Amino acid sequence: MSRLWKLTVVFSLFFATFLSVTPHTEAAASKFITKGSTTGKMAALTFDDGSDGTNINKILQVLSDHKVKSTFFLTGSGTKNHPQSIKNIAAHGHELANHSYSHPDFTKLSSTQIKSELDRTESIVKSTTGKSTKPLFRAPFGSVNSHVLTAVGNAGYSYSIHWNIDTLDWKGLSKNQVYHRVVNNIVPGSIVLMHTGAGASGTPAALSDIIRTLKSKGYHLVTVSEILKLDPMPSGITHLVKTGDTLYAISRKYGVTVKQIMEANNLDNANFIRIGQLLTIPVAGSPSHPTQPGGSTYTVKAGDTLYSIARRYNVTVDGLVRANNIHNPALIWTGQQLVIPGKTTIYVVKVGDTLYSIARKFGSTVSKIAAANKISNPSLIHPGQALTIPA
Repeated sequence: MSRLWKLTVVFSLFFATFLSVTPHTEAAASKFITKGSTTGKMAALTFDDGSDGTNINKILQVLSDHKVKSTFFLTGSGTKNHPQSIKNIAAHGHELANHSYSHPDFTKLSSTQIKSELDRTESIVKSTTGKSTKPLFRAPFGSVNSHVLTAVGNAGYSYSIHWNIDTLDWKGLSKNQVYHRVVNNIVPGSIVLMHTGAGASGTPAALSDIIRTLKSKGYHLVTVSEILKLDPMPSGITHLVKTGDTLYAISRKYGVTVKQIMEANNLDNANFIRIGQLLTIPVAGSPSHPTQPGGSTYTVKAGDTLYSIARRYNVTVDGLVRANNIHNPALIWTGQQLVIPGKTTIYVVKVGDTLYSIARKFGSTVSKIAAANKISNPSLIHPGQALTIPA
């Protein structure tokens, strides 16, 4: 009997220990992207920044002259070497993304080394600009494999951005050569690869003509997030759940509420999060959904249809379709942010937003939004800022 009792106790302890261990769950692998999936005439001009960044300010001036926003893939070493130029990129409202710290071939690194490269870059870029590089990554040399995509995804970068047009500007190609490599190969959804370094002198020289020609062909030049129709993370922050984390502890760390994190991530149970889960951290103090019908945006939940959302907010399906540029009313997805049309809309600025991109999103103009919000400098808006969008 004593032996049976001991066996029972041992088995019970083993069973309890087994149940108490939370298995490590990896985040999804980073999605490899070569171009946007769109038939609309949209293209993204992207710039990789290395250690010298010689042409950054020339490129910024051209982009500013033509009112174009782009995505800059930043290295940690470059940010360390020319921090003011990186600040200028952010100040002009361009999108920031991660291009590693020291530009190694990621296929030759371990998962730990990959995470270090990405984390160090995220840290120095964020301390320099106040902005995050997540969720966009571009591999040095474009070199990826399944191991790299898994490690990059686990580090919080959901998208690995490649390209379908390579200018080869880093080889010292002339202005005309760079120009023709872009305009002769452009297609809807194109992602164009260019560089900021001294070796790519043909790029700042050709950029103005490239933009004029593409616009004359009817192309809208946008950021990578825009071309992929990503909803930028409200604060540009994600948190990878670690052992011992709770939603309460995470909410205190970032100065938000448990309810806000639950809404931003469509969580049903505040007590159920898992190690390795990637959480979006919303802007402190900003609502995750509209506080009144027609006043802001709505986050699609499981079971929603455009018809049910339209009835909820007393608007029409057609109005929702037009306000959100939806091509197929039957295709909406959980977590999608929808603009609710109304006489006045309140929009909370997200990382990567510009007044131009917001104006395009709502079918308004920069001057109207600036006037409605008494903004004297259209280049100075900040994440978390609530903007009134005039009808």
